[in-house]
Amino acid sequence: MITIAGAGLAGLACAYELAQRGAAVTVYERGETPGDSSVARFAGGMLAPWCERESAEAEVITLGSRASDWWAKVTPVHRRGTLVVAPARDRAELTRFARRTSGHRSVDGAGVSDLEPALSGRFAQGLFFADEAHLDPRRALRDLATRVQEMGVEIRYGMPAPARVTLDCTGMAAPLPGLRPVRGEMAILHCPEVDISRTLRLLHPRMPLYLVPRGDGYFMIGGTMIESSSDRPVTLRSLSELLNAAYALHPGLAEASVVETGAGLRPAFADNLPRLCEQDGTLYLNGLYRHGFLLAPAMAQQAAGRLIPETSDEDHRERQTA
Repeated sequence: MITIAGAGLAGLACAYELAQRGAAVTVYERGETPGDSSVARFAGGMLAPWCERESAEAEVITLGSRASDWWAKVTPVHRRGTLVVAPARDRAELTRFARRTSGHRSVDGAGVSDLEPALSGRFAQGLFFADEAHLDPRRALRDLATRVQEMGVEIRYGMPAPARVTLDCTGMAAPLPGLRPVRGEMAILHCPEVDISRTLRLLHPRMPLYLVPRGDGYFMIGGTMIESSSDRPVTLRSLSELLNAAYALHPGLAEASVVETGAGLRPAFADNLPRLCEQDGTLYLNGLYRHGFLLAPAMAQQAAGRLIPETSDEDHRERQTA
């Protein structure tokens, strides 16, 4: 029996990979529903390894390039790519972003309009990352929890984990040296008058913005450069900057209803990359930072490989039928 502390993104992804290998798994979760206490519920859900390379190590591409295929087995994945744009006065930001990334093609104003007609006439240039995708984080957590339970994993909601577990996936609650909190803030808008179908990134030196469509006129917006360890609700200044950036992306968003705001502390190590580490007989998966949905699949596969090394197909079938 393998026991896991935490039924958030990392814990559920590990449960899935372990169940795939035929393991008996029990997950302990203090919350009452999937992701109830997970910072992943505030995530953008962007599966965008090439865009993330702008401010992250090359390992993000290596680990995240297959995330879309992994998630597509569990939950709907929208493979519409990512469109990166910048106001004319910030065109240098677009040039810098292009230099630091790969997997994109340049588009002119007509190309921007072809990809997103709602942006027609608003941006003279852009970068299109055709192989990127996005998902709905909350639905993905629910779907993943359902899938692992169908595979025989027991999730004990409303129950703290025992003192000793096989695998700890509790984020900032984990007693790991060097783990630090990085604040993430977001808002969910409802604006059915604006039709945008793919993830957009607006480059701005002070407040880079990403906007992710959730369907039916709902959009999630977040800022990519908010660094703080405060766990208080979204501040007025941050919310104002987010909304102003959204307005700069499309003026129709000025009429959007603000459905929800949220803030969470994302666990990160100094290099902002996730780690598998062992301490006092427990394996820890932590430090997913802002790359959670992108890197969780590969890290869960590594964790499962540490706990149950893969053998032959015949041995795998024997474990599944045992």
